[in-house]
Amino acid sequence: MSDLPRPPAHVEPYVRILGVEGAITFLTHFGGGELYLPRTAGGRNPVAPLLGAEAAMALGQAADRLPRRVPTAKPWIAAVWRAQGLPVAEIARRLHASDVAVRGWLKKACAKSPPAKRDPRQIPLF
Repeated sequence: MSDLPRPPAHVEPYVRILGVEGAITFLTHFGGGELYLPRTAGGRNPVAPLLGAEAAMALGQAADRLPRRVPTAKPWIAAVWRAQGLPVAEIARRLHASDVAVRGWLKKACAKSPPAKRDPRQIPLF
């Protein structure tokens, strides 16, 4: 899991509470809209049937620190799925985006990653 891209700051609380897979499930299901997160898992809590009562309660406890509108985080999700080996076309289908958009997100994600460390055993070519 350490080879997965780091979540952006606005997604990190969801990843900390739900884990990477749980956060992706939550964001793909509820992302882009406002969501009220009650502190209890019972009743009309929309998260409990999807992720379970414990996850719903954990999100409810942190609701005062989370934005009211759930982020979509599609570029980060695309980078995670690509790191897990999914092809671009499948990522585009799952995120309801074009393959061109997904390639753009992935290109930006690669540009943000730090350059690979140079191996000191490598002979300088220039």
